[in-house]
Amino acid sequence: MEKADTILIVDDDPEIRRLLVDYLVRNGLAAQPARDGREMWQQLERHVIDLVILDLMLPDSDGLTLCRDLRARPATAALPILMLTARAEDTDRIIGIEMGADDYLVKPFNPRELLARIKTILRRTRALPPNLRPEPTRCLHFSGWCLDTAARLLTAPDGVVSPLSGGEFRLLRILLEHPNRVLNRDQLMEMIHGREADAYDRAIDVQISRLRQRLRDDSREPMLIKTVRGEGYVLASTVEGRSTCD
Repeated sequence: MEKADTILIVDDDPEIRRLLVDYLVRNGLAAQPARDGREMWQQLERHVIDLVILDLMLPDSDGLTLCRDLRARPATAALPILMLTARAEDTDRIIGIEMGADDYLVKPFNPRELLARIKTILRRTRALPPNLRPEPTRCLHFSGWCLDTAARLLTAPDGVVSPLSGGEFRLLRILLEHPNRVLNRDQLMEMIHGREADAYDRAIDVQISRLRQRLRDDSREPMLIKTVRGEGYVLASTVEGRSTCD
């Protein structure tokens, strides 16, 4: 019998924890509750967790900080995270994605939508298209830069190495996998987050701006990530796969 996926629910509201645990279990998943960051880390040590539902507002540490900490630790860096927030402001959603959240959901929400998003995230993170299967060419070289896709490190032409946030890594990798091809915001949003872009969701634009800063690309006259007016963005570079960033 196939093992059920285990979802860790981090929320300080006991009623929400109880309802979500009951609902997910009724729908074929396993669930573990945690009321704060301390209990979250304890549960991660005790159980094999497949996805974390993380509330933005927690008593001991906010969800954004915990999301960043999860991404910073090798053991949890790739763990899918769905952020819950009672605030619908674009800024909160953008910051959550920048910190590495795979998706977000605004309270109050329909449990069926939460379940659908959980399944979508798990299906997307486990999908292994040909360009993501383990292979010797783990490092992508472009215009003197190198992205180590296993370590999620970006090496500059002068040798300076920088770790990338989850959002920065996913966006850069997608651009490198489609060099010299214009991708619009909807396409990027779908490939990164597995959903259509919201008309008011400016996360892609913010991530492009921050990625340009990482790549020392002048936002006024970018040479690497160019804006194609009325169409989208394009990585203007040849990309070569190698086994190392040397």
